[in-house]
Amino acid sequence: MHLLTTAADPLAGYDRAESVLFASARGTLLTRGVRGVAAGDLADLAGRVDGPAAGAIGFDGTAHLILPESETWSPPLPPGAAPLVSGGWWSRRVPEPAAYAAAVREALAELERGDLAKVVLARTVELRSDEPIDLPGLLRPLLGHGYSFAAPLPGGRTLTGASPELLVSRHGRAVVSNPLAGSAARSADPAEDRRRAAALAASAKDLREHRLVVEAVADALAPYCSGLQVPGTPELTSTESMWHLSTRVTGTLRDPGTRVLTLAAALHPTPAVCGTPESGARRMIEELEPFDRGFYAGLAGWTDAAGDGEWAVAIRCAEVAEHTLRLYAGAGIVTGSDPEAELAETSAKFRTMLRALGVSDALV
Repeated sequence: MHLLTTAADPLAGYDRAESVLFASARGTLLTRGVRGVAAGDLADLAGRVDGPAAGAIGFDGTAHLILPESETWSPPLPPGAAPLVSGGWWSRRVPEPAAYAAAVREALAELERGDLAKVVLARTVELRSDEPIDLPGLLRPLLGHGYSFAAPLPGGRTLTGASPELLVSRHGRAVVSNPLAGSAARSADPAEDRRRAAALAASAKDLREHRLVVEAVADALAPYCSGLQVPGTPELTSTESMWHLSTRVTGTLRDPGTRVLTLAAALHPTPAVCGTPESGARRMIEELEPFDRGFYAGLAGWTDAAGDGEWAVAIRCAEVAEHTLRLYAGAGIVTGSDPEAELAETSAKFRTMLRALGVSDALV
C-alpha cells in the first residue's frame, strides 16, 4: 500500500458504504470493494490482521476495519472549496455549554482530591440538514489538512474528519508518534495570534498537561523500540483554528515483525484523549459525558501486508448519516483549568468541520 498512482482525482471511485479514504503528507489512500471486515477488539485483532486493512477504531478499542479488494494511492492534494449548502441547518448541543462548564468544575473537584492528574471531557453538536449531506463535497476541503479520513461504520454511518495528531506510524523499522496536548485558539489578528502562541508555549499548565501525554507515549513504545528519541521540550504547531504543543517521538523497532496495529493497541488511548490514570479518567468520562463517544477519540488509518501503516487520532471529526452530522470536540482538564476557557477551546476545535461544511460557528 505504498505505490503512488497518478489518479487525477483521489475521490474518483469513492463509495461511502465501502471505501476508506485516508490522506496524509505521504499521499491519499482510497480503498475499493470489500473482501471482508475485521471487527472486534483492537488488541485481539492486532495479531490477526495480516493483510491490507483500513478503517476506524473506537474510543473503547472496538475496531471496524475494511479488508479491501483493491486500493490506490494518489499524490497529496491541496484542500478544495467548502460545499455550497442551499438548505438550512439545525443544531442540538449535548451537553449544553453551561452543563459542559459545570462538568469541568466537577472534574476539577475530583482532581483536587488527588485521584486524577488529567481527564479529557468532550461535547458534541448534532447538525441536521434538510438536504442529503454531500459526503465527497465535505471531504474535499478536508484534504490537505493533517490526516484527513472517511471510514464506513456500522449502521450506514461514516466517520470523517481532519486530525492534526498522529498516534503512530510504522514504515519498516521506523516508528513515529506525534502527540499533541495543550491548545489555544487561533486569532485572525496576527499580533494577537502571535501573543496566544507565545502564551501557550510558556503556560505551566499546558506544559504539564503535555508532558503527561509524552511520558505515556514513551512508556508505551519503550518495550517495542530501541533508540527512542523523546525531545525534552515541545514545539508549537498550528492548524487553521488552533495552536498546539507538539512532540515528535521516534524510535526503531527491536523486532521488525512488530506490526503497526500492535503499536496502536499499546498506545491507545493516550492521555491526550482520555486522561491519566486511564481507569480513573474513563470513570469520570462515563459519569460526566451524557453521550457515547463511539469512534470519536479513537483511530482512523490503514495497515498493509508488511505491517506498515499510519493511524491518526480521530479528533476534529464527525459521524455522518444521510441528513445528520454529529461533531465532537474535547479539552484536557488538569489542575488550573478554567471551565469557560475549556468551553471556548472546544468551540474553536469544532471549526475544522464547520469550515469544511461552510456553516456558521454560531451553531456550536
